[in-house]
Amino acid sequence: MAFVLVLCGTTAAVIGVYRSFVLAREALAPIVHEGEPTRTALEGARPIHERPRVRRMAALVATSIGWLAVAMYGLYLVVRASEIGPG
Repeated sequence: MAFVLVLCGTTAAVIGVYRSFVLAREALAPIVHEGEPTRTALEGARPIHERPRVRRMAALVATSIGWLAVAMYGLYLVVRASEIGPG
């Protein structure tokens, strides 16, 4: 039983951290890169909560945090498996 928990926990942790990193990198890309001047000017006239880039970034960050929660649950499974011991 402990082996299965360690295996599932490690898998969840690795996949969760990887997906979280990918989504966080994708969310920060528009901030790092300049973008088109015309599009930036048009979006600058809108309120901040209506800008597509801001909404997309917020959605990606929220999803990234969700994947981090999956990774933390995986680590929890590994800890619980170590408490159970081999068997």
